[in-house]
Amino acid sequence: KVSKRKGFALGQGVMMGSQIQGLLITELRQISDDRGSILHVLRADESKFTSFGECYLSEVLTGQVKAWKRHDLQTQELAVPIGRIQMVVFDDREGCETRGQVQVLEMGRPDAYYRLRIPPGLWYGFRCISDESALLVNCADIPHDPCEAEQRPMNDPGIPYKWIASES
Repeated sequence: KVSKRKGFALGQGVMMGSQIQGLLITELRQISDDRGSILHVLRADESKFTSFGECYLSEVLTGQVKAWKRHDLQTQELAVPIGRIQMVVFDDREGCETRGQVQVLEMGRPDAYYRLRIPPGLWYGFRCISDESALLVNCADIPHDPCEAEQRPMNDPGIPYKWIASES
């Protein structure tokens, strides 16, 4: 079962529901004037903050896909301050009530600037759908450890989602 969501118009810091258990979507604050913008991502004093491990940026070229990845321990906190991506999350966790669900989200400014929390155990991937490259920021709760992550090919038959071929 696949569900799709596009950008929402919500108040600052509003958390939105998702189709997958544990997946958290939080609208992020943007403060803009004629000189530019301040884009919030994550604060240690937020009620849902857990811990800080590392923060990095992933550049995604137009039309390109980075998929699939799953962490056993690390929680992802993702936002897209530049460009636009299509994010896909798949739940194949044993015993989870949302097992078999696929959720598709568009992320990027100005109308879909939010943080997506992906807990351990969920498969995820993303594709740049903007005309320019996209930057995805990840503020993970623990430092990267390749031993706790698993990757699969982009169109793995075990994941019920097919990526559209690159248009670039």
